[in-house]
Amino acid sequence: MVVTSPSLLQLSAIALVSAIGGAINSIAGGGTLLTFPALLGLGVPAIAANATSTVALWPGSFGSLWGYRRELVGMQRWAARLAVPSFVGGLLGATLLLVTPEARFRALVPWLVLGATLLFGIQGFVMRWLRSRLAVAAGPPLERPRNPSLAMLALQFGVGIYGGYFGAGAGILMLAVFGLMGLTNIHQMNGLKNINGLFFNGIASITFAIMGLVNWPIAMVMAVGSAAGGYAMSGLAQRVPQGWVRHAVTVIGLVNAIWLFAK
Repeated sequence: MVVTSPSLLQLSAIALVSAIGGAINSIAGGGTLLTFPALLGLGVPAIAANATSTVALWPGSFGSLWGYRRELVGMQRWAARLAVPSFVGGLLGATLLLVTPEARFRALVPWLVLGATLLFGIQGFVMRWLRSRLAVAAGPPLERPRNPSLAMLALQFGVGIYGGYFGAGAGILMLAVFGLMGLTNIHQMNGLKNINGLFFNGIASITFAIMGLVNWPIAMVMAVGSAAGGYAMSGLAQRVPQGWVRHAVTVIGLVNAIWLFAK
């Protein structure tokens, strides 16, 4: 699948959208809900847009992982065991995308964007639920299992498949799954989320690159734009109310979903 070369105007537009997406990611997450529909709006085929977005945003996950590296101390066993279903699930999800006909994926895209928007929209409720679990554990702390159970690995495998296939909203899905697994330390959960996202997005990115689905000029511009936006907003990220940004991104995601359904 070959994507035509983007014009300078198209590259400028996607750089701006990626910078805004990177800034939003630094505050509340959800930047993909802007960048993916933007690629579709530029005329990039749906599967190529998904592959390009995955590859472009993957390098940014290394910075997030580094930021949470200390929270993974004592969680190496969990990280190592959850990485396996994340990697295998991501590979399966990417493979499923490869064998999905373009027309069928285009028909799924509005539902995927809507589902990811709803996941993002309930992020606040999920985080409050997780914090309530942490508050309940303030007396005698809830003991997490020494190792993730087979059921936990199966849940993470499902998240990996979704992450490799589409990925938007996978982060909040993982946090909810970790809460169900019995974890109560939100910082450790974010660390595990970052390292598992690195695995399923990484193998998906490699698969898409090998299969020639990536529009590299757009991917490079997106990566630079996203990094620049995230860096520019990093100093203000703690001062901007996350609730406002989440509401704005949710509205944008819903508008994009409606636009995609209308198309």
